[in-house]
Amino acid sequence: MLAKIHITLKKDVLDPQGKVIANSLSDLGFDGIQSVRQGKYIEILLEGDDKDAANSKLNQMCEKLLANLVIEDYSVEID
Repeated sequence: MLAKIHITLKKDVLDPQGKVIANSLSDLGFDGIQSVRQGKYIEILLEGDDKDAANSKLNQMCEKLLANLVIEDYSVEID
């Protein structure tokens, strides 16, 4: 079972790397970009087929290691 985890900065946290990306895209001639937020994408291949147990385990992984809950939000998708 494949899990996809998206981790992003919370909306009220400044994103200096996103600002640099937005400025660079503008410098390259890409118009109409209002803002850019960057984040992390993680794939985890899990054994088994119990989606509820996998979801619980993945949330624990995010809360204990993968995401900094003070400044980041995360979402988990299981295929």
